[in-house]
Amino acid sequence: MNIKHILWIALLLFGFQAHSQVVLVGLQTNEAVRMEANKLNAETDFCNCKSEEIIQPALSLPFFDDFSVSTIVPNTQLWEGRSVFINKDFPFLPPNLGAATFDAIDSLGAVYTDAVWFPPTVGDRLTSRPIRLDSVTLIQRALSPADSVYLSFYYQPQGVGNDPEPWDTLVLELGIPSGDSAFVRMDSIKVIADLLMESGQEAFVMFDTLWAPVSLGCNPLVYMINYDPEPIVRGDSITILCDSVYEPVTSWEKVWWSEGMKLSEFQQIYGKNFVQVMIPILDTTWFNPAFQFRFFNYISIATDMYPFEKSNGDQWNVDYVYLNYNRSAADTTYRALAFSQRAPSFLRDYQVMPYRQYRDDPTNSVSQQFRMYISNLDNVAHNTAYEYHVNQVNGSYGYRYDGGSCNLSPSYEDSLQSCVTCPAHACPPVQALFNIDYELDTTSYIIKHYISDSSDQNPIVDSAIYRQGFYNYYAYDDGTPELGLGLSPTGSSLAYQFIVSMPDTLQGVQMYFNKTLNDVNEIYFKLKVWSDNNGQPGEVIYEQENVKVAWANGLYHFYPYMLENPIIVSGTFYVGWEKYTSSFLNIGFDSNNDKSDKIFSNSVGEWETSQFEGALLIRPIVGSRSVLGISEASSSSITQIKVYPNPASTWFSIAQSDLVNNSELQLDIVNLLGKKVMTQKGIGQQVNIEKLPSGLYVVKIQGNNRYYTAKLLINR
Repeated sequence: MNIKHILWIALLLFGFQAHSQVVLVGLQTNEAVRMEANKLNAETDFCNCKSEEIIQPALSLPFFDDFSVSTIVPNTQLWEGRSVFINKDFPFLPPNLGAATFDAIDSLGAVYTDAVWFPPTVGDRLTSRPIRLDSVTLIQRALSPADSVYLSFYYQPQGVGNDPEPWDTLVLELGIPSGDSAFVRMDSIKVIADLLMESGQEAFVMFDTLWAPVSLGCNPLVYMINYDPEPIVRGDSITILCDSVYEPVTSWEKVWWSEGMKLSEFQQIYGKNFVQVMIPILDTTWFNPAFQFRFFNYISIATDMYPFEKSNGDQWNVDYVYLNYNRSAADTTYRALAFSQRAPSFLRDYQVMPYRQYRDDPTNSVSQQFRMYISNLDNVAHNTAYEYHVNQVNGSYGYRYDGGSCNLSPSYEDSLQSCVTCPAHACPPVQALFNIDYELDTTSYIIKHYISDSSDQNPIVDSAIYRQGFYNYYAYDDGTPELGLGLSPTGSSLAYQFIVSMPDTLQGVQMYFNKTLNDVNEIYFKLKVWSDNNGQPGEVIYEQENVKVAWANGLYHFYPYMLENPIIVSGTFYVGWEKYTSSFLNIGFDSNNDKSDKIFSNSVGEWETSQFEGALLIRPIVGSRSVLGISEASSSSITQIKVYPNPASTWFSIAQSDLVNNSELQLDIVNLLGKKVMTQKGIGQQVNIEKLPSGLYVVKIQGNNRYYTAKLLINR
């Protein structure tokens, strides 16, 4: 049994001690994969074709993929299937930006349904398309073991995600067709019902036989029985069986595997972040016109008894997959310069900060220097040039930094560009402040980094891009969760520290809670704001009861929890929540930006800083009531509406018709002291206010990620 599971069982049996329990768990859904799968499935629906008719020729050597071009799903020109996750978030300092991550999330973005604790089950697969190892195309001669064919790749356990257990191995297999075929499924196509009907026929009813349409190339012997109780009439679109699908059976042989381990253990053993493996293709069996290779990983995750841990994990990263002839075991380098980490923020503490706060203290808001991770994958040193360009989006301000030239030692595996030998490249300065414009509430900048060598012919280049945003919220995170953070027991609190350079109005808090299995974290919590007490949360200065976990539409869009009564904050303050139940809220956790010293938890009156390196996906909204920065966050605005009659006596109505007779909206009425005096779910034709005394009130309506407000005078 997994040690982490034993520990959790012990905690359940013997109760929690004086310290709050903060737990990191894997994601139970991958929203990027889920949305991409929905898009690809939607595109497939437009194809009225038999799947086996889409035949692609076998590939020729060389085969190469560094996963820098495709995103989310593998390049279909090179790979079959789409269960692995192509990304720049989970690998730690890869040879170049982008890698294939193997985990416990399937091609639809959900945890594999058959995954259990033990025995381990197969997770993701990455299978090459068939490759011609029987010939060299341009030379038109047969390949043989004498041609010294090698398959190489880099690999890494865990990355910034969850470490695989020793039995959660990464495996490489080689394969060729066995000569047999196996039934896979019945193929189907979408047709208009008219195509299947005889002259004069108007409908298919229950238990009618629907024959496959021969005119569309279907098998005339294939049919299906209609079990739909509703008649199928002319003009209806229906899905009909077309033919049996058989696929060649591939015979696979395991040629390499690695036991799972923590990244720290891997680094200690090998002294590297990624290790390159060289596999010689020696057996004449593999020199086949339909040779394939595939990677897959084993996974072992919690059962339904522990739903908060039935999540993604056991992660491996693979990069720089290369298959070719005329290689050797020493052929481990590539003529390439690359950035090994995403471009960073130029701000000292934040990824995003409010523009008005930046204007108040620009010098202390910007970093003096930042780190760039530049690798040389070649076997010789290169004289490299580095520069970056800063340009304001929809503005005229910009500048260029020239870092000059430096020698970069060979081999990514041994070194990256050093801040000691070449600080102008590895640790360049932020050369200038961002523009100060008092006519703008928000702005953003595109920062482009370039690395190149001094070659006159075929120069080596690479680039990385970052968008620096100044909106009306603070963000320590980069907007993508790699893990989730949970807190126990009931009544525990989580607080996140922020600092404003000038007093400002706290309007709300954006948060991204990870989607969980069966939405078990769709629960209520108490939203809280604290003052500072010597670097820890102090007095509670605001709290809002019965706030429910919610999600905005779109990929990793934060949901804004607006304060019913905005407050003024100054200096250091904290935002967060208190739990009503023992269930995990599962807040998004960014493993690529460490702000653990800003995260505090409390279960019995004692605040503790986080033991986990990372940042929470929590962002306080200050200044403007609207959430600004459309490309980085979901848009949420306050719309002023009208109510009538106004003044009112015993009832009033909403003038905006689309808000009337809506059972999903919540209506609140607040008095001038900021106290909620009335609340109701749903809005009818009239709102009864007979029980409210005369006076001036504010009507607030919220729902569907929108907020509305109106002033109301009650006069009797």
